[in-house]
Amino acid sequence: MNRLLILAARYSRWIPETFLRGLFLMAADLAWFFHLGGVGQLEKNLAHVLAVPDGDEADGPRKEGGGPALDHRRLRHLSRLGMRSYFTYFSEALTVGARDEDTLLARVRGAGSGYPSPAKRDIGIRSVPIGMGHQGNWDYAGFWAGKRVSPVTTVAEKLKDRALLETFADIRRRLGINILLTGEPDITGRLTRLLEGPGQVVPLLADRDLSRNGVFVRAFDSCIRVAAGPAVIALDSGLPLYTVNMYRERLSGDRRRRAGTPYGYVCRIDGPIDVSPFEDLPRDQAVQELTQAWVDAWARGVRQHPEDWHMLQPIFIDDLDLSRMHGVPDSVKAMAGKGEQS
Repeated sequence: MNRLLILAARYSRWIPETFLRGLFLMAADLAWFFHLGGVGQLEKNLAHVLAVPDGDEADGPRKEGGGPALDHRRLRHLSRLGMRSYFTYFSEALTVGARDEDTLLARVRGAGSGYPSPAKRDIGIRSVPIGMGHQGNWDYAGFWAGKRVSPVTTVAEKLKDRALLETFADIRRRLGINILLTGEPDITGRLTRLLEGPGQVVPLLADRDLSRNGVFVRAFDSCIRVAAGPAVIALDSGLPLYTVNMYRERLSGDRRRRAGTPYGYVCRIDGPIDVSPFEDLPRDQAVQELTQAWVDAWARGVRQHPEDWHMLQPIFIDDLDLSRMHGVPDSVKAMAGKGEQS
C-alpha cells in the first residue's frame, strides 16, 4: 500500500484526479463495509462525539445508568462518511502536485471568530500559534494559510517508512509549508523562537499524543490525551492561542468551476484565547488549563462536523492501557476505573 501511495504521488500529473478520487472512495466503502483497518476504532471514537453529556438534552432515549442511548444506525452512517472523507484527503494530497495555485485556493475559504483578524497584514501581523486536529485536509489548510495569512511551519510525525515520510514531506513543502519532524532536537524551542518574530503561523496537529509529555483533558463524554505543544509555545511566546476546525462543504458557481471539484473546505479559525490568565499559574497547571481551553473550543467544532474528523487510532481513556503510560493523574485513573465497572 505504501508503494502505491508513493507511485501515485510521483506520477500525479498523469493520473486524473476524478479517477483517483473514485478509486479511493471505492476503497473507503469496502473498508467500511467489511470493518477493515481502523473502522472499528473510528466508530468507537465517534461514539464519544455522538454521546450527549447529562444535562445537555432532557429528551431522547436513555440507556441504563442515565446516559444517552447510542443510535447505531447513525453511527454506522457517520463512520462511512468519515472513511470517505479520510480517503478523499489522500486522493487530494497525492495529486496536489498537479494542481495550480488558483485551483487550490478556490478549494478553501476562511471563517470563524478568529478570521480575518490574524491576517490583517496592513496593521502588521503578529505570529499565530494554533491547536488543531486531524480534520478535513490539513495540507490544504497549511497551503491556504501560507497564501492568505503568513508563512506556515508545522511538525510532522516521523514515519518508520522513510520513503513514505519523504513523499508526504515533499507534498507539504511543495505547498509552501516548512516541515519539522518529531524527534528532532529542541522542536518546542525552535517553534517558540520562530513565533517571537513577526508574521509566522504555527499550526500543530495535537488531538493525539501518547508520549510522556501528553496532557489528559476532558473531551466529549470522556477524557483524551493530547499534545502539550500548542499550549507550551503559546505560553512561552506570550501569544494568544487559536484553534482550527476544518470541514468539507459543497461548492457551486464560479468557485466550483475554479476548484475543479464539487467539494471544498472551510478552515474555521476561532479565538484568540488570551494566555495572560494562565501565566501566573504553576507551569504544569498553566499548560493543563490552557490545553483544556483550546480543546473545549476545538471539540465544539468536531461535534458540528464529526464526519470530517479522521481519528482512526485509540485516544480515549477507555481504549488506552493506562498502566503502561507515564504521568497519568489519579483523577484520570479513577475515571477509567468507573468506565470499566460500567
